[in-house]
Formats: sequence, C-alpha cells, structure tokens
Amino acid sequence: MPDVPIVLLVEDDEPLQDIVHDALEEGGFDLLTTASGDEAMTLLRSGVVKYSALVTDINLKGGTSGWGIARQAREIDPTMPVVYMTGAAADEWSSQGVPNSILLQKPFAPAQLVTAVAQLLNKGSPAT
Repeated sequence: MPDVPIVLLVEDDEPLQDIVHDALEEGGFDLLTTASGDEAMTLLRSGVVKYSALVTDINLKGGTSGWGIARQAREIDPTMPVVYMTGAAADEWSSQGVPNSILLQKPFAPAQLVTAVAQLLNKGSPAT
C-alpha cells in the first residue's frame, strides 16, 4: 500500500482553512493543519512527520509569513513542493517565492489547489 502524502497546511482564515482542508482530503491527501506560522515552523523542524508538501497562505497573523515558512521547509527538504495561497502578495512571488513553487491567487477553486499539489508531487517523484 503506497504512502499517502501528508500535506502541511498553514492558513489563519478559519472558513478558508476548512474549505482547503476538505478539498485536499477529498483529493486523497492526509493533512496537518495550523493557523500559525510559528507553529508550522516548529512542526517542520521537529522532524516527527515527513511532510510531502507545504500549502501556505502568505500573509499570516503574527510574525511569520508564508514566504519564510517555505524557505524553512526547503532548508529541511530542498525538493519539498510548495503551493502559496494569497489575495494580496502575488506580485512578490518572483522575488520572495522558492523555486519550483506554485502560487494560487485567492479566490481559487478548491480543485485548482488539489491539482497544483498533485502536479508538484508528481514532478518531484524520482523515476526509480
């Protein structure tokens, strides 16, 4: 039985968090969800769970941005797929985003998110 990809979802808007969580779950992913950038960093650093992908809002409450979380995730796993979600920071993607990531401008269809995560996971799969 193949491992189910575990996605770390970072979104501080609760209604959107529920929509995104449900869409990814229906898309066949396991999720760990947090509303806090600091908590996301702690989860990534702990190494307890090997996350297959990161889905993060960019503008989070508190001091940590989605840009910073993604950079931290890539320090831990240089190939980790990253999908950014934003309503306002899309113009910063080229300067702040990590390479080989996808940015979805809010509002987006839940299916777009599932497709983006699956696309990045498939691209990163070694052909062995």
